[in-house]
Amino acid sequence: MDEQEWVVTELDRLFHASQDYKQKALMQAAAEIIREQEIRKEQLQGELDGTLWSPGNWSN
Repeated sequence: MDEQEWVVTELDRLFHASQDYKQKALMQAAAEIIREQEIRKEQLQGELDGTLWSPGNWSN
């Protein structure tokens, strides 16, 4: 399990254990942000790979 998965798992566990609405909202928002950051990171890695392997960008 990587770090992001662990954090999201812990936030979900705390979300279900909490009785406070504000805490639950904060934990849910934090988990959503972490998931979104992971998606964006993968997209940027793909963009970088595509740019680096594009023959049009290779210099002679």
